[in-house]
Amino acid sequence: MQRWWFLEDNNSSANNASSAVKKTKPLKPPGDRKQKFRVLVTDELLKDETIAVTGSCEALGNWEAEHCVQMQQEEDSQNIWCLEIDLPDNIVVSYRYLICSIDPNSENVHVRRFETHITPRAIPVNSTPDMDSKIDTLGDIDGTIKLDKGWLTTETIIQFKFFDNPFLVKERIKNRLLHVKITPMNLRINAESQNMTSSHEDSLSNDTRENGTDHQAYAFTEVLSLRNSNASFEQQSQFGCPYHPDDFIVFNVTLNEPENVAYLVDLYTYSSRFKENEPPYHLGYHYILPNFLKKSEGILELPVTCASKHRPLGMMRIDYLKVTPLLPSKCSLERSYIRYWDKRWTGLDVGHRGSGTSFKTSEGNVIRENTIASLKKAVAHGADMVEFDVQLSKDLVPVIYHDFDIYVSLKRKTNLETNDMLELPMHELTLEQLKNLKVYHVVEGRNREPKFFDEDLDEHQPFPQLSDALDLIDPSCGFNIEIKWSQKLKDGKMESELHFDSNLYVDCILKVVLEKAGSRRIVFSCFDADICTMLRFKQNLYPVMFLTLGVTSRYPSYHDPRCNSIEMAVRNACATELLGIVAHTEDLLRDQTQVNLATEKGLIIFCWGDDNNCKDTIKHLKSLGIHAIIYDKMDIYSDKAVKESVFLVGARDSQAAILQQIGIENRLEHNNHHEFIDPKPTSVSNDTDCSTTAN
Repeated sequence: MQRWWFLEDNNSSANNASSAVKKTKPLKPPGDRKQKFRVLVTDELLKDETIAVTGSCEALGNWEAEHCVQMQQEEDSQNIWCLEIDLPDNIVVSYRYLICSIDPNSENVHVRRFETHITPRAIPVNSTPDMDSKIDTLGDIDGTIKLDKGWLTTETIIQFKFFDNPFLVKERIKNRLLHVKITPMNLRINAESQNMTSSHEDSLSNDTRENGTDHQAYAFTEVLSLRNSNASFEQQSQFGCPYHPDDFIVFNVTLNEPENVAYLVDLYTYSSRFKENEPPYHLGYHYILPNFLKKSEGILELPVTCASKHRPLGMMRIDYLKVTPLLPSKCSLERSYIRYWDKRWTGLDVGHRGSGTSFKTSEGNVIRENTIASLKKAVAHGADMVEFDVQLSKDLVPVIYHDFDIYVSLKRKTNLETNDMLELPMHELTLEQLKNLKVYHVVEGRNREPKFFDEDLDEHQPFPQLSDALDLIDPSCGFNIEIKWSQKLKDGKMESELHFDSNLYVDCILKVVLEKAGSRRIVFSCFDADICTMLRFKQNLYPVMFLTLGVTSRYPSYHDPRCNSIEMAVRNACATELLGIVAHTEDLLRDQTQVNLATEKGLIIFCWGDDNNCKDTIKHLKSLGIHAIIYDKMDIYSDKAVKESVFLVGARDSQAAILQQIGIENRLEHNNHHEFIDPKPTSVSNDTDCSTTAN
């Protein structure tokens, strides 16, 4: 069975640093073989980037990023990198290449990009000397290219976002096209190179900054404009990125010591009398100091100082996001499913909040949504995956619940009165309070009509812990975990006043999943693009999908335009290297060609919405090539003949294929030894090692 991933504790790698320089060369263990790695790098590397290799043995670092082995450029070729190293004999060695950088102060290894093929490269047991001439191509295995961005190990990402026309400047330059550039500046005082003689004007000169690189921090700065249909993060040019009306620009700064870095924001524009090939002039600037960025996210309203006269020129508004690493990290380079989706997985049936929304209908015997019982019912009726909402209690425990608010009963009475219920934000109650208090859904509280009387049924209780769902639900059923997070609406109001730090919020959920998920297939999703960014860069195991509202009349639009159209959502998902998008079916049915916007970019597309609660609509959506449909009442709307998850069927087929292959190999081995072969099916003993065959 090919698992998506399973957590392994490679403690043996903790004591080994393969890339470290040793004073004495260790004795070569008997039976080791010498191996030469050679790889062609077709893309130009950035300053501070280098090529490394990692693999399944101690010599290659046991897949740990901090123990990967650096390679060197060949003398007669700048594009070919090589490494000669001793590998253990008599075993198959799996390996991957990566682009990494090493912080000059801490010597921490940062994974910039790495190969993410499900099956890594391999060196057979009996490799021959002529294999030394083989040249791999970085990211390309047998014509399939997979080279994805890494995850945060010890570094931090700071994003600066310019959108919703953020510049308020003097009238004479109001209609000019502004170019924005952000330069990370090192605040560390270097006693050896300290030079206080340069003037303030010189420090603001672009030429001075380009030549005086001692003041620039160890960082990687990339910029993205979602105005472009093929949007991707790129290196910023000398005079920055142009901001067009209604554009959405993101600066992505990756660095190791955010507390010691300031950010110089420069604005450039062209003179009204500029000539062809004439560069823009330096209009204004502002420094963003690290103490401005204490929170994980926020909005900065900053003055723009005129570059020539050092007088106020106007204001600019910058939204920022800080993404910190999940520590201690449980991820390695061994496997990644961050953008993996099997071609056979199409038209999957996903149970909405388990077996369906329970507070929008009064039909039949409905189970309370987002409970263990609801999830189990969906699984029993053939759900390939179940979708549910996760948020934190006051004491930081991930629980399954949809709404931000709840109603709490002040008195236990048969007939409820107006003062018998109190509306509270869910996150203001601890897990114990949520479990012990008589709690009503917001619909029950507003109409004063309790719908469920199931206090004595454990699996029917609201607020089950995420860890319980991971333990109790059949592992063959996949999870679509929607992270609930409050967003600003277009009218300026917040959905809910959450007081959690967003990094802490996401970390608490990820830690539970990484500890408990095992081999279960999991996809994260969220309506908030920044939470999706955090989920993507804090780990490299589970795919992330961007939930989109799209064009709709049923729900208020968000302030962030990335969520308000499928086109913008697709561009954001591609640039952030997400698995795909979860589109609102109302918008898909309005314009079905939008499906191609995602699939033509190689994205996976799920869909959600009340329109999905119809057999004909589900069938139609599957015919459009939608990879998964999220809907209520799996027992009514599913047309599966066999009520099993597609992942269970796939696992059974894989196991059968493995057993068949083992039988073939056993028969071949017997033939080679001229032994009699029993015509009966070969049985597999309990001590048979299937790992090599399975891989």
